[in-house]
Amino acid sequence: MLRTVKAKNARTKRFLKNREAKVNENPKTTLFVRGSSTSQVVTDALKDLYSLKRPHAVYFGKKNEILPFEDDEKLAFFSQKNDAALMVVGSHSKKRPHNLTFVRMFDHQLLDMYELGIENMTPLSEIKGAKCSANIRPLMVFQGDRFDTDETYKNLKNYLLDFFNGENMTGVSLTGLEYVISVTASPPGGQDKLFVRSYLTQMKKSGSRTPRVELEPMGPMFDFAVRRTQAPRPEVWKRAIQIPKELQTKKEKNKEFDAMGDQYGRIHMEKQDLSKLQTRKMRGLKRRRDEDGEEDGEDEGEDQVSADEDGDDVEEDEE
Repeated sequence: MLRTVKAKNARTKRFLKNREAKVNENPKTTLFVRGSSTSQVVTDALKDLYSLKRPHAVYFGKKNEILPFEDDEKLAFFSQKNDAALMVVGSHSKKRPHNLTFVRMFDHQLLDMYELGIENMTPLSEIKGAKCSANIRPLMVFQGDRFDTDETYKNLKNYLLDFFNGENMTGVSLTGLEYVISVTASPPGGQDKLFVRSYLTQMKKSGSRTPRVELEPMGPMFDFAVRRTQAPRPEVWKRAIQIPKELQTKKEKNKEFDAMGDQYGRIHMEKQDLSKLQTRKMRGLKRRRDEDGEEDGEDEGEDQVSADEDGDDVEEDEE
């Protein structure tokens, strides 16, 4: 276990503060580690994946005695020492040839692991042409029904999205989509395989504002055989997906949307006193002095005169 380091100067204090838990976490660092026995295929695969993950990646060229599925302490040691949440361990043996183990950590504790065997590979060096820039997030495409129905492939999809995810961004420029990674799962009922392809995007003129996009093979290309897997433990997974209170969206009350997408709101107001309502000063709205006496008398007199006038008019007509 690593000893506890105390800050003795401002530089060490900033270094330790950068490793503390934050609301908006830093981009995850990935370690690429060679095992005690590796092959040239595994070495090329580690270097190609390292080139796609730069600058948030560290490559260990020397061999290390590490067995991910048998020794969790070494994984925690590497994770804590290098402040890394993702690891790729390469190994080669007669029982499991050309093996890559993808490891994910949370709070320097093992979260999940996926062991993939390389059955076929086309490295970056064999495909001539332009390559993508460093520190560019790819566009991920997942094909296959197993990503929606099989629990193992669901976890693999979640891991790959986390593996190729870079810095958090609020928007994506069209010119920033330089390459695409396509992941295809084998049909159900057959062998557990995963096909990974990388393509470079080319923006061509289309005569309109939206360009025509063409894909060119860039590499690396992998045909993986899914071997051993270790699903996330429920208690660790629950902590890993927990959203901080500062990032949780507050639920707005008394607001709803109809079928057409229009928003409606309900407002609760106190009872209003309309007697104190300020209105326009009109002569017809002024109160009379004697509302009980004079107004009633005037109304009766006006009614009688109008009745007499009506009667006279009737008699004259009869004559």
